[in-house]
Amino acid sequence: MGSCIICGKSVEGRICDLHEEDALFEFRGSRADQLSVDRYYRGSVDGFAEFGVFVDIGDSVTGLLHRSELDQRLDSLDWDSGDTVYVQVKNVRDNGNVDLGWSIRQSEREFRGVLVDDPEIGHSVLLENEDDEDEEQSDDGSNEAESEPSADESPSDDKSSSDDGSDTSQSESESTTSAGTVSRASDDDRVEGTAAVGGNDSGSNTAVMTESDEEADAESDEQTDEATAAEPVAAAIGDLDDHVGADVRLEGEVVGIRQTSGPTVFELQDESGTVDCAAFVEAGVRAYPEVEEDDYVRLSGEVRERRGELQVETEELTVLEAEEREEVEQRLADALDDEARPDTAEPLADDTAVAALSDQLVEAATQIRKAVLTDRPVIVRHANTADGYLAGSALERAALPLVTDQHRRADAKYHYFDRRPIEGGVYDMDDATKDTTTMLDNRERHEEKLPLFVFVAAGGTRESLDGFDLLNVYGAPSVVIDDIDVDGAVVDTVDAVVSPSADTVSETTSTALAANVAAHVNEDVRDDLGHLPAVSFWEDIPEPYVEAASEAGYDETAVSELREAVALEAHYQSYEDKRELITDLVFGDDEEDVGGLAGHIAEQFREKVDEEVSTARANLDHRTVDGVDIAVLDTDAFTHQYEFPPESLLLDELHRDVRDESDAVLGISTDTMYVRANGDLDLHELVNEVSERVPEGGVATRSVREGTIRYLAGERPAVLDATLDVLADEL
Repeated sequence: MGSCIICGKSVEGRICDLHEEDALFEFRGSRADQLSVDRYYRGSVDGFAEFGVFVDIGDSVTGLLHRSELDQRLDSLDWDSGDTVYVQVKNVRDNGNVDLGWSIRQSEREFRGVLVDDPEIGHSVLLENEDDEDEEQSDDGSNEAESEPSADESPSDDKSSSDDGSDTSQSESESTTSAGTVSRASDDDRVEGTAAVGGNDSGSNTAVMTESDEEADAESDEQTDEATAAEPVAAAIGDLDDHVGADVRLEGEVVGIRQTSGPTVFELQDESGTVDCAAFVEAGVRAYPEVEEDDYVRLSGEVRERRGELQVETEELTVLEAEEREEVEQRLADALDDEARPDTAEPLADDTAVAALSDQLVEAATQIRKAVLTDRPVIVRHANTADGYLAGSALERAALPLVTDQHRRADAKYHYFDRRPIEGGVYDMDDATKDTTTMLDNRERHEEKLPLFVFVAAGGTRESLDGFDLLNVYGAPSVVIDDIDVDGAVVDTVDAVVSPSADTVSETTSTALAANVAAHVNEDVRDDLGHLPAVSFWEDIPEPYVEAASEAGYDETAVSELREAVALEAHYQSYEDKRELITDLVFGDDEEDVGGLAGHIAEQFREKVDEEVSTARANLDHRTVDGVDIAVLDTDAFTHQYEFPPESLLLDELHRDVRDESDAVLGISTDTMYVRANGDLDLHELVNEVSERVPEGGVATRSVREGTIRYLAGERPAVLDATLDVLADEL
């Protein structure tokens, strides 16, 4: 029997079933059926095909990583033949074909241990101990300290051991640790698993140290005495360069734990940086098993330089509780907030609505920057409209360089930032349930932090409250950036809001707000954002934004074509966004032809929209109520459902086309009504009035942003009549 390298549970081998997916395996078998499904293996790229990547697992087995398993385009992978990659075995078919899955962990360091999967042994073993497996089995768990000295040990080793034994009682009395007590050994010993620890009846641990000669032994004893006498110096991680060779005391948060074949490595973070702290109790055995990630601790040990990087050799580790924990936690939080908070930036253009929101812009940018700095994924949820896509793209443009700098991995931008469209701008329970399921699965399988959700051109009304409440159950932070006057209940639910006052709502767009947030998130991309606000206005573009777009190389035609192209792609990418096409559209790098791709797609937009508007206009039913002309369109009968343009966009275009002759336009389907009016209209008030007149109609607001109402299909005639009457009164 062995013990799990992660949790210490007694198992056959070195990993328990619960933690198999946390470890990386080296395959030593010769047949595909010897692979274990769901395990992660080290592999090497064998070749590419248009449908995926062939990956060698071990020397004799090759599997297929299908392109559908990738979260980026196949041609955007920067892998070459022979490159080491990390994959999961999803399935082994009867014919010997192996289906592989993508691993977001693409370095050995990100796994919590490396084991050998050798069918001849029958159970997993530590990679470094592979050659010694037979010897370890014959020893049957006997203590390494009792084994015979190796050939290169000198007589001084016996003296050292004797001296250590004579001082055991003193060590016991001075020790402040329990079963997690660790001992100091050389870096090489710890890595290779050759340092050994003996035990006595009292449970204390004494290190067996090997020295090359008497002089080194004496020097070691002298250093040990000095280290015992001297109190560790309180230090910040960022200042450890000044303390190499000295004992220090650190306080911070444990942000990672990994078990090697030698020591347990705790990744400790304070307000000034992060450092690996090696704690050794026995080769491959978890030190301080009571310490978990997210604990705040006080750690003492010697600072050493290993392979060009600093590391602390842990002597004592204590989990902080109560007031001590709160003090350290608050200190780190304040430092992180200071680091993440940007200086106030000038608006991208002269916009009074944006200028009035300076504090809100900074706070939203701080939340996003803080998420990146703490390795928290950022999920942007935006409306599936031109405004929503442009706003989401602005934040993406700003955040991706920061993500790449933070993680130094080519694929980091696909794992720590995502952009997902929302239908109708409402974050309903369907959306929230999918997001919650995904984030909990990622936390369980990959130990990811819960993401920061940023809602753009979406989530600003009470219809999204149920979705926010579900996120809040698990403590996932959220930010709302919306060009409407965000509902007070939403403001109280989320962590930060960027929203204009009611009297300036019509003067701005979500893109104008999000682009200014993005300029605060990353000032280096400011010049890339100047044209976006102008593109987001369907009409009456404020002159400052026209000028900003012109300075970026976008004239009136280019602005219009880009808007229409994004609107078309927003429809076709409503459920599964692929960022590359939108990025090519919005941030085309060809300065001589900034509207090339957009111009081509805009032609399709105009052709489809003009045809649908023409058909709809010919089938309008004009109703006159108390002198108010209201045009009614049966969208079930006179639109192509599920095709472009969607009803919301069609009604917008139709209203702009007939507003000089009609005061309002209603699009009515089986159980949904689209409302467009010339004057200001409070949709919630309209719904309340109609509901009072048709109490059995099940009338409710579906989306304020889309101007949609839902009702029971059987009450459609009564709901339409009541809506006409209420609209006439309002207008």
